[in-house]
Amino acid sequence: MLATLTTTIPNGNYLYEPKWDGFRALAFVSLGDDGPAVYLQSRDEKPLARYFPEVVAALGQLPAGVYDGEIVIRGPRGLDFGLLQLRLHPAASRIRKLSLATPAAFVAFDLLALGALDLTTRPQSERRQYLEQALAAVRAPIHLTPITRDPAVAAEWFSRFEGAGLDGIIAKPASGAYRAGQRSMIKVKHQRTADCVVAGFRWHKNGPGTHVGSLILALYDEPGFAEQAELWRGESDQKFLRQVGVAASFTMPMRKALAAELAPLREGALEAHPWRHWLGEGEVAEPSDANIGKAAEGTSLPGGQSRWSGNRDLRWEPLRLERVCEVRYDHLQGPRFRHATHFLRWRPDKQPSECTYAQLEVVAPAELDQILAP
Repeated sequence: MLATLTTTIPNGNYLYEPKWDGFRALAFVSLGDDGPAVYLQSRDEKPLARYFPEVVAALGQLPAGVYDGEIVIRGPRGLDFGLLQLRLHPAASRIRKLSLATPAAFVAFDLLALGALDLTTRPQSERRQYLEQALAAVRAPIHLTPITRDPAVAAEWFSRFEGAGLDGIIAKPASGAYRAGQRSMIKVKHQRTADCVVAGFRWHKNGPGTHVGSLILALYDEPGFAEQAELWRGESDQKFLRQVGVAASFTMPMRKALAAELAPLREGALEAHPWRHWLGEGEVAEPSDANIGKAAEGTSLPGGQSRWSGNRDLRWEPLRLERVCEVRYDHLQGPRFRHATHFLRWRPDKQPSECTYAQLEVVAPAELDQILAP
């Protein structure tokens, strides 16, 4: 069951829950003569069990049924989506090591079946009662998400829980059935704006050379980040330009118009670009495979391959640092925007040097143990 995005928390007959930032998953638990069997699948029906063996083992303590929930990992400052992505690794030995170093948890928030009893046609409030009974004796790393019927409490959670890495609030109609594939729930996510330097772009897969795929966004930060300090070589008195995310939601006509609009900024872009060390030598318009992901591997710089980027073409085109755009984002995770941003407008009244982290709202950390308390 999916959710529709809105900007305000609705009033009415709803059950309000925190919106967890992890991997949505269905857990199928069955009990046989040989003990419990667990099948764990993602929202797009891909198997997840091999990546989270500690979660599978813990799910075996539950009564037989089908549980809807979120796989999460907590880091030093709350939920850490990056640690989840590291689990999508082909080596079983690596997964075992990570499962011990950064164990995952399963936060249950719905129950589709209990034993042979199909609950999908039952009201959400009734399914919640069954879920509470099923999880009454569970221990970490299995958790039951908190709920409230009070929109004022939900509004407090919306602000207070963000510091723990939660995404917002989910409102579920208390009388609603479980409608798979339908947007029967309401989600309210944090929305903020930021002015960013447009440091480069990538071509669209269906229009290389003619249509922009995404704008590469950056912010200036003060010196001191070890990730860049070594490669800046002697420029420690300058501010660092740090990639923070991308803006990629454009129509095809706008992608074509962007390619023409940004063309003048490609001329001479490499000469003074602060990321020139990561492009290497050679033509900027046709960067070779040798330039992709070498110095940038494992960093937050364009071109850096990751374990979850697969074989996607991550080549990028640098631009002279003269353009500023305003984007809408939901929240930061570490130094980067957690999700892709939404382009709002150009800011010709802003200087690129004004685009710093100082403009962003800092959210105080919250304690996850308080959120998950019984």
